[in-house]
Amino acid sequence: MLPGLPSRLLLVLVTLLQTQADARSFIVDRQHDRFLLDGVPFRYVSGSLHYFRVPRVLWADRLIKMQLSGLNAVQFYVPWNYHEPEPGIYNFNGSRDLIAFLNEAARANLLVILRPGPYICAEWEMGGLPSWLLRKPNIHLRTSDPAFLSAVDSWFKVLLPKIYPFLYHNGGNIISIQVENEYGSYRACDFNYMRHLAGLFRALLGDKVLLFTTDGPQGLKCGSLQGLYTTVDFGPADNITKIFTLLRNYEPHGPLVNSEYYTGWLDYWGQNHSTRSSPSVARGLENMLKLGASVNMYMFHGGTNFGYWNGADEKGRFLPITTSYDYDAPISEAGDPTPKLFAIRNVISKFQEIPLGPLPPPSPKIKLGPLTLNLDGNLLAFLDFLCPHGPIHSVLPLTFEAMKQAHGFMLYRTYLTYTVFEPTRFWVPNNGVHDRAYVMIDGVFKGILERNMKHHLLLTGKIGAKLDILLENMGRLSFGSNHSDFKGLLEPPILGQTILTEWMMFPLKVDKLVRWWFPLQLQKRSQSQASSGPAFYSTSFPLLGSIGDTFLYLPGWNKGQVWINGFNLGRYWTKRGPQQTLYVPRLLLFPRGAMNKITLLELENVPHEPKIQFLDKPIFNSTMHGGYTYFLSEAQNTYEPMELSGH
Repeated sequence: MLPGLPSRLLLVLVTLLQTQADARSFIVDRQHDRFLLDGVPFRYVSGSLHYFRVPRVLWADRLIKMQLSGLNAVQFYVPWNYHEPEPGIYNFNGSRDLIAFLNEAARANLLVILRPGPYICAEWEMGGLPSWLLRKPNIHLRTSDPAFLSAVDSWFKVLLPKIYPFLYHNGGNIISIQVENEYGSYRACDFNYMRHLAGLFRALLGDKVLLFTTDGPQGLKCGSLQGLYTTVDFGPADNITKIFTLLRNYEPHGPLVNSEYYTGWLDYWGQNHSTRSSPSVARGLENMLKLGASVNMYMFHGGTNFGYWNGADEKGRFLPITTSYDYDAPISEAGDPTPKLFAIRNVISKFQEIPLGPLPPPSPKIKLGPLTLNLDGNLLAFLDFLCPHGPIHSVLPLTFEAMKQAHGFMLYRTYLTYTVFEPTRFWVPNNGVHDRAYVMIDGVFKGILERNMKHHLLLTGKIGAKLDILLENMGRLSFGSNHSDFKGLLEPPILGQTILTEWMMFPLKVDKLVRWWFPLQLQKRSQSQASSGPAFYSTSFPLLGSIGDTFLYLPGWNKGQVWINGFNLGRYWTKRGPQQTLYVPRLLLFPRGAMNKITLLELENVPHEPKIQFLDKPIFNSTMHGGYTYFLSEAQNTYEPMELSGH
């Protein structure tokens, strides 16, 4: 007993403190089909935003705009591969600072619905799983395979203790946590795996936090698990009543929850830009809110797949996802409010108070150019710098995973052992090019092989000729697959009847070359005219006026990678589309008085005039249908209509 304090008063004080502690709670009230936040009926109207798709300095801007739109929560994933690039090596710095993002969300007065995986889909590289898992070629991902569970356990023993203090009942803003992601869409249907994850979350986070699952309507059977709250995802075109009725078979009592209400959709290279109309999105949202449902809008702000981080789907063939993840979302890729946002805000205002005052106006945009790029040299000319430690030798070609190359590019080299006089078929069996191969003989570009699309070339060459194959990883499968997506040459190539052996593999460090070596300008420009095949182009330019966001336009260029001031902006594929411009946040540009450097790795062919421009508006929908039909005809003649993927 505290000295001088009567026992009755002490009892009241202890009771009061206990009541205050208990007051911070987020629970399911099954009797009344609702959530309770601190004992008070609560419904969340949330939006998805991925911190890993938005530069850190823009986090606060995007979150404040979400809060001003009437949202009371933000939902986001944690991509394992973004934070553990090598086994046991963790990165939570800079734009990977998860704790800083949680704090930014708190400053914006947003609660958090966290989705830590381990698998997240999200149209992200390998669905968020680290590619180093595939160094064990026989591993069974997302199952109770001990090799997979061991890696998952190690990761979560690092991640979950970091977020534990941020759980709502501990004084933080995380009200609920998802276990796995749309597991019912994965054909493994391993309930032991899901039970293992649920036990791991409980062991590390305790019993008070609300754990839940999310699945599409057809995935509820394998994705739900007793003890985890079941939620569903669907878009504005779906039958709300039918799907929520189905959900009631798995969760008879408690609040109705749509964890992914689709405000737009993703884009694949070679298909039209996806859009969803504002009236249909607003109407669907209003109908769900009338039912008392909690809703998370996916996406509220999409962002960008910078670098090599885009994922891919497999829907009859390999479908890599574009660099832009604009998603036709209420907040655009550049962070601007759209008409869809105002339509949604108007709906929310009918059900709960929204902050007073206008949303910030669109950020300033700038135009610049055209600018002419100069040839730095063919990629092969920089091989010593791209792979300073030299190649690895092997009788048969090795995969990216075997070479410990996570992303980007790898060069395969061998020499012809006999002269090929007539054009002879060159191919890789069993669709073994993952994902795109740029073929050169003695440095001369001969053409492309592409996964599922273009399976052979006709080659000639003299005995001893150098055969180089630059392999591009276009992003590992993030959805729609039940097998591991290895990259590189998965089978030895065949020329005529000869299996080619004795390979040298060069894992290429392209980003390091662009960021550190090119700025030194140690090599004079060795060529003055444009060439075909993989080559570097660059130019420097000042900004004479005010600085602002902009969109890089590459008219006439084919396919490649872009860096601005050493930052990997992402992939362009002007020839295939639909995306024609790349978003350039103003923070990447140096203001007046400094020179900005842009570098392109063009993989195919350069336009007659190698020019670029910076526009003040994006171009998302300009698919080259003619060229695309040509590619399709080489793979197969018909395709079944594609089902929508999950997230």
